[in-house]
Parts: sequence; C-alpha cells; structure tokens
Amino acid sequence: MRYDIRLAIDYSYGAPSDRSRTLLRLIPADAGADQRLLSRKLTIAPRPDERREGVDFFGNATTLAVWHRPIDAVRLEVTLRVDRLAADVAADLSPPVAGLADDLTACTDLGPASPHHFTGPSPRVPEVPEITAFARAAVPAGATVVQAIEALGHALHEAMRFDSAATSVETGPAEAFEHRHGVCQDFAHVMIAGLRALGIPAGYVSGFLRTDPPPGRPRLEGADAMHAWVRAWAGPAMGWVAFDPTNDQRAGLDYVTVAQGRDYGDVAPVQGALRSSGGQVSRHTVDVLPVGAA
Repeated sequence: MRYDIRLAIDYSYGAPSDRSRTLLRLIPADAGADQRLLSRKLTIAPRPDERREGVDFFGNATTLAVWHRPIDAVRLEVTLRVDRLAADVAADLSPPVAGLADDLTACTDLGPASPHHFTGPSPRVPEVPEITAFARAAVPAGATVVQAIEALGHALHEAMRFDSAATSVETGPAEAFEHRHGVCQDFAHVMIAGLRALGIPAGYVSGFLRTDPPPGRPRLEGADAMHAWVRAWAGPAMGWVAFDPTNDQRAGLDYVTVAQGRDYGDVAPVQGALRSSGGQVSRHTVDVLPVGAA
C-alpha cells in the first residue's frame, strides 16, 4: 500500500521564546522489508538559525532545530510518500513464554535491534506490580510468545477505555492502568510493562495510522494524530511482532512506522527546551491518504 502523508504541528507561545532548541523525529526510515520511504520534506517556519540532520541509536531519523533569536510561534510541516509492504504471513514459530529466556541468553547482538535493550524497566516504563499481575492473569499457561502478545493486547483493549482527555504526555503507565483509560501512548506503555514483566522484550513505536478505513470497517482510534503501538520480540525465528492494543490488532498495512525505542522518551516527535513566559498552545493535524484513493 502506498500512502501520501501530511502532518502539520503548530506551536504558539504567550511570550517570545529565546534560544529555543527542538529535536524532531518526524521522518520515517526504511523499515526492513515492510516499509520503504519514497520521498520526504520537512519544513520549519520560521527558518531555524541552525538545522542538523542525524540518526539516533535506535536508527530513527532526527532533525535538530535551533533559534538564537526570539520567536513566538513555530510551524512544522511534513509531507511524505511511503510504501507499506505486506509482510509474509508466517506460522507461529515462537517458543513458549517460559522458553524465551534461553533464546535471550543465546542472543549476543547488542546493536539497536537487540532484544536486550527492551527487557528491563526504562525511564517511562517502570515495573508496576498491578500490571504484572494483570499480565500474568491474561496469558494462559503454556502460551507461545506470539499468543501471549495477542492475549495481553486483547485483555488491555477490553479492560481500558480510549479517552483523549484522560491523560497527558507525562502520565505514567501505573496511573493510566489504575484508572483504566488513556490514549494510545498509555495503552502502549501499559502493554510494554506487562510484556517485560512476563520476560518478553517489548518496545514503543510511533507513527501514522490510516485515517480512512476500508468499506465496512470501523474508524480506528488515534487516527487523527500520530499513533503509538508496541513491538515485541518473539524469539529468533519470528523476530519482532507489532501489535496495537488501542485497536486490538496486529499493526499491518494501515500502519507507517516513524520511530521506535524503549518508550515514548526515545521516540518523542518533538522535544526540546526554550526560555519563555506565559502559556503555550499547540495544534496537530495528520492526513494519511492511500495513493489512488478517491
């Protein structure tokens, strides 16, 4: 499936900010056999005094923008064309959950895709005893890793409610799980905490979700903004499996990956520092259009 993607993010500040530094992760990378980036354009207004492109440890494309003069608004515009390719549908070749530890021990790779980076707590996903207990109860005895991923994702989808006003970007998984509601970031963080508690390496994915579902299918939650889902390591034969607990499904052709890491902190689309006073207002719009669609 080929997509044209348009993203616009607007920030306005109560007072002009001075010496602003912003790190952006808004441009997808080629994602193995499943995704190919055909064209990209990132426009930043006003034009920054410094702009540097780079790649972080996890292979995510980054743009650093720095202003040495006061600014009272920033507009970020991204236009992309991406091919999302269908992965081969494979049988479940993952080991039982109890046997995954042996596969992890045998894995000596410490590169960006190594499962070892995704096993323990990370800055935004600590151990949460209540989530651990929920995950253990949700996964049947003797389940394979793939079955465990799907069982936990389904259980969270049933237990939690999508509510765009319930949490903020700073909300932790313990709070979101306690109240059983949140946005896609919260669903992903809770699922990651549960999978890691079961001994399954799991990480966070940010990206885009197709906004126009095929005829007869319901509109998906989280489609009007950048979306988040989970990737989990299912052993050497299966590799990484992507699952969206917000919508209770595998992340397939409707999903375009932008960045991936241990948690939201590793993939935040916009982060940085500025010196200002007063409030800040932001607006975020996304359009994901299949090429050739009417």
